Amino acid sequence: MTRSSLRLTTSTDDRLAAAIAAIRADLDVPTAFASAVELEAQRVVASNALPISDLTDVPFITIDPEGSTDLDQAVQIERLGEGYLLRYAIADVPAFVEPLGEIDAEARRRGQTFYAPDGRIPLHPTIISENAASLLPAEVRGAFVWRFSLGADGAVRSTELSRARIRSVRQLSYVEAQREIDSREGPDAAAADVTLMLLAEVGPARRALERLRGGANLSRPEQIVSSSGGHYTLERRSSLPVEEWNAQISLLTGMEAARIMIAGRVGILRTMPAPDAETVQRFRLRTEALGHPWPESMPYGEYLASLDPNNPLQLAITHAAGSLFRGAGYTAFDGDVPEQVSQAAVAAPYAHTTAPLRRLVDRFTLVICEALCAGEAPPQWARDALASLPKIMAASDSRASQLDNRSIAAVEAALLSDRIGQLFEAAVISAKENRGIVQIIDPAVDAECTGSLTAGERVRVRLVEADIESGRVLFELVD
Repeated sequence: MTRSSLRLTTSTDDRLAAAIAAIRADLDVPTAFASAVELEAQRVVASNALPISDLTDVPFITIDPEGSTDLDQAVQIERLGEGYLLRYAIADVPAFVEPLGEIDAEARRRGQTFYAPDGRIPLHPTIISENAASLLPAEVRGAFVWRFSLGADGAVRSTELSRARIRSVRQLSYVEAQREIDSREGPDAAAADVTLMLLAEVGPARRALERLRGGANLSRPEQIVSSSGGHYTLERRSSLPVEEWNAQISLLTGMEAARIMIAGRVGILRTMPAPDAETVQRFRLRTEALGHPWPESMPYGEYLASLDPNNPLQLAITHAAGSLFRGAGYTAFDGDVPEQVSQAAVAAPYAHTTAPLRRLVDRFTLVICEALCAGEAPPQWARDALASLPKIMAASDSRASQLDNRSIAAVEAALLSDRIGQLFEAAVISAKENRGIVQIIDPAVDAECTGSLTAGERVRVRLVEADIESGRVLFELVD
């Protein structure tokens, strides 16, 4: 992990705050909820009835980024013969959202939770998203509980879905979970959580199945901005193994949700076409030019998983691989199943269903799958919404991406604003026509650079421009 922080001067801090506010306004990012939405939230929370089925004796745990309060998922794993019984509880958001009510209308306007350097803009009022529906530890909550029987190889043997009341027994951050898993060989092994220990078996098994079916994961270091009292931190971090294993459980659930909806001929899928032959060939030639060829016999997912983001050449390849992951969207259907049902990176049909507190579409997927698993017709309000969801989610995804990219750019510019003319060590991650993108080691910044660059090289660059209002940062190559 690379972390860069700076206590900004008052004037710079004010300029950055104004720039972020301007970005929010330009993108029409929502702020507070209208009073009608908050009042409805208070009413539905007060009148909420928990499911009859009781699974509060099952020791679910949650694993999330540090400081999370909107907890969508809780997991529990135990051995079942030579395989595993996996329970995955998802927050029962539909219980708090009246179809076509005030909360529903506002959620459709937002589409998802937005993340900005100065705070989170939630999809639902916080009385729901961070309290009544959140799977907080020691609290009895309603949930959609997926029950998967898995073989020793992690393959799904059977799937069930129903509502139940649950109680999480532990809330762990990724760092805490990884530390506990890593201690299983040490003196604290006896106290290690059974679910965590089995997650360390099921996660890699599911990853092996992903490789076999040709799935791929473009794992780039993530840039994260945080703010506290005018102190901004920008860090670049790679995911821990437990994050990948946890993600495999979510992928499994999404694949089963897609299978259920396709069989029931109604639902909404997360789809992405496979890259065409020309795009694949261009990428293959790029890997050869960068000195780390993609072997003909190796699936692209396996090749991408082998790349080291700390190696400048392989980091450049990771960025070039973005060309293989384009065209993702949502495909809704009710009746005829569309021809294109696959998500190419998953290498299977897939649906979003595990984050209803933070993403609109998951709420509809959950109620449709629950009905189909019970042999019933999905509720009409959910079917009526299907046709509109792809457009809503596309607009929301675009707005979230712009908010993230432009906010990070403004923070990067602020962190560098008093360092014009200074030299920096950098790695070139892409290059063409006398300019390209370089990755600065400290601070953790990616920015445009002029000069005759070669992807994968380590270079020295000079900072030419860092404008907070536009977010523009520009370097020039130093010969």
